[in-house]
Amino acid sequence: MEIIQASYLISSPSVDKCPAPDRPEYAFIGRSNVGKSSLINMLCQKKEVAKVSASPGKTQMINHFSVTGSDRYDWYLVDLPGYGFAKVAQSQRKSWQKMIKDYIQKRENLVNLFILVDSRVEPQKLDLDFINQLGEWQIPFAIAFTKADKSTQKETARNVQKFLEALKENWEEAPPHFVTSAVKHLGAKQILRFIAEQNKVFEQHKKGRT
Repeated sequence: MEIIQASYLISSPSVDKCPAPDRPEYAFIGRSNVGKSSLINMLCQKKEVAKVSASPGKTQMINHFSVTGSDRYDWYLVDLPGYGFAKVAQSQRKSWQKMIKDYIQKRENLVNLFILVDSRVEPQKLDLDFINQLGEWQIPFAIAFTKADKSTQKETARNVQKFLEALKENWEEAPPHFVTSAVKHLGAKQILRFIAEQNKVFEQHKKGRT
């Protein structure tokens, strides 16, 4: 599958302000400055679908993009605020945390949450804690290891393996995961193929409910 059309739709301050949940939805989240906007732009094959910034914390709301794929399905791509160490007031950070938690737990058409993890570093507690929380909430997710062009293949593979090993402390099976690079366009086909498969499942469930 390839993305034929992708356009910004709306930025919402809370889940109840989001568009009608009438199509499959895929959200992207990660620590600040993990390369989220670059990955989204790579998937959409556009430079400025999502705004890229060198300053962490620029994404502050739930940003919806309307997408049409070559599989003829329409779906939503969502850019969520990063979690971590953005230089914002404590009150603002708590507000973001509530917004993200409410969205993840209440958005009924959320098919998959992509967790972005920096492939250049060893497992970070913040990422592992967030993923374990998703398990408690029973939220379907996949991991996208970013910035694979910044290290050798051997270093990237080692860090990915260490992360997956760390997950085994709380998970019986490794989640779906992808190694990506926005610079080298690595991982885009695999992620979009995964989304295309999930679109079919969503449509089958939708037909079953009608």
